[in-house]
This record gives sequence, structure tokens and C-alpha cells, in this order.
Amino acid sequence: MLVTNKELLDAAKAGVYAVGAFNVNNMEFVQAITTAAEELRSPVIIAVSEGAIKYAGFDYIVDLVRLAARERSIPLSLHLDHGRDMAVIDRCIGGGFTSVMIDGSHLPFEENIAVTREVVERAKPKGVSVEGELGRLAGIEDNISVEERDALLTDPVEAVEFVERTGVDSLAIAVGTSHGAYKFKGEPRLAFDRIEEIAGGISIPLVLHGASGVNQTHVALANEFGAKLAGTKGVPDDAVVRAVRLGICKVNIDTDMRIAFLAAVRQSLSEKPEGIDPRSYLGSGREAVAKVVRAKIKLFGSAGKG
Repeated sequence: MLVTNKELLDAAKAGVYAVGAFNVNNMEFVQAITTAAEELRSPVIIAVSEGAIKYAGFDYIVDLVRLAARERSIPLSLHLDHGRDMAVIDRCIGGGFTSVMIDGSHLPFEENIAVTREVVERAKPKGVSVEGELGRLAGIEDNISVEERDALLTDPVEAVEFVERTGVDSLAIAVGTSHGAYKFKGEPRLAFDRIEEIAGGISIPLVLHGASGVNQTHVALANEFGAKLAGTKGVPDDAVVRAVRLGICKVNIDTDMRIAFLAAVRQSLSEKPEGIDPRSYLGSGREAVAKVVRAKIKLFGSAGKG
């Protein structure tokens, strides 16, 4: 069944666990994520970027997720990730999405508040929840690209004002993570004290973007079969667990699924070079994604919460 992010994340905040927001671009990812969530009785958020909408088509994405929601007995949300195009945001609000993110993190503070408040005023009457973002994450995710020098940790005092003036249902914060497969040059470091301070100052659920672990076994497998992924580094599992305990209620995962899918498809094509059936290699990728999602659900503590 389809519900809002607000319903899922308010419950997560009360229960001190996090709900995974898993990005999708095609049918195999939707199937993998919802199958894994159903098996573990976990709520789940299906996250769709503007790039994914452009690739798959708005109606295709919405119908795929609606079908999954009818087939699964767990609660799930259809969420726009990193929305910046107001036309796309409006279409999502009126076209079946139950949650939207307005990413004004690239704007000056007052402009971020203004555009976020505008989305809240459009979404709330439709029963659609809204996620805002304050602070900037380095790295690349679809159409979003931020250089390391332009990344900015979330200010706890500004976070209080931002939430009060916008009325958002959840807040994505920057605490040292980054998008993509190359998150850290040195040792991974998250600003746990900042998570704790922000969580202590506001009452709404907090969101952690750029939290993939970049599993080195998957990286090695992909490279074994022709990929060129060198120097990849992600967020350690124990850091994610600690962040959840401190107040993170939603964790975004994309890169981990992409690498697992890539590795499985490359291996399948290499081991069966005579094969032409896409169900074979795409099916291998689908199962690899499902395994990632199962592991993340257990890590976030949401198993059995659906």
C-alpha cells in the first residue's frame, strides 16, 4: 500500500530505526526492492530522481510502483528525490507521488526557505509530504554535481529556523557523506556531534543522503569482469548504525545497488557469451540488488516494522 514519507518516518523516529530510500530507474530495481522489503516485512521508500523520470518516463515509473504497492502488503512511499524543476515537482504532487523532495541546498539560505515553503504550500493540500535539504553534499548524483570545495555541513541553528519557517516534514542534512562511489579521499568521517545537535533542536525526522557503503566485494567482482572502478570508498556500516541511533530516520541508497547490478550483469554476460536472453542477465542483476536491499534493511533496523 502507498503511504507518505511522513507516516513512515514519524514511525521510524519513534522506534529509533531508519527506513531505506532506494533509487530506481527500471522495472528490475522496483521488483528487487519491493520483493526484499516484503520478505523482511519492512517499510520502504521508492526514490525516483528527475533523471530517472526522464529515462523511464513519468507514467511508467508511477504505474510500476503503484502495481508493486498493490501486490505487496508492506507500506511503501513513492518519493521524488532531489527535485529542483518546479514543473516536475508539480507533476509529481498531482500525479501519484506520495512524497517530494525540494532540493534548494544550492541556493542562499533565504531563497532555499522561500522555494521550500512554496513546495510545502503546494504539496500539503494534496496530502503529499515534503523533504527539504540544508547543507550541501559533495559528489555526483544524476543531474546534481557538487565539488568538494563547495560542500557545506548543515548549521544546527539554521536547521531550527529552516524547519520552523518552511513546515517541511523531514530534513536532509549534510554531515560529511557524499554522492557517488568515491565518497572519501582519506578515512571516512561523519560529523556525529552535528547529527546529535541537529536532532536535539528539531522535532522532525532527519535524512542521510550519500550513505552507500560501496561494498568492495561487489567492486572487485565488477572489475574482474571488465569494469574500471578504482579508489572507490563508501560509508562504513557502523557509521550508518551510529547515525541512525543519533536521529537519522531515512537513509538514501543508490550507488550500492548500481555497483551490485553492474557486477552481476557483467558476470552473467561474461560467463554466457553466447546468450541473448535479457531475462538471464537482467535477472541476475535483479537478484543482486535484492541482496543489497535485504542487507540495508537489516542494517537500518526496519525489518519487521512493516
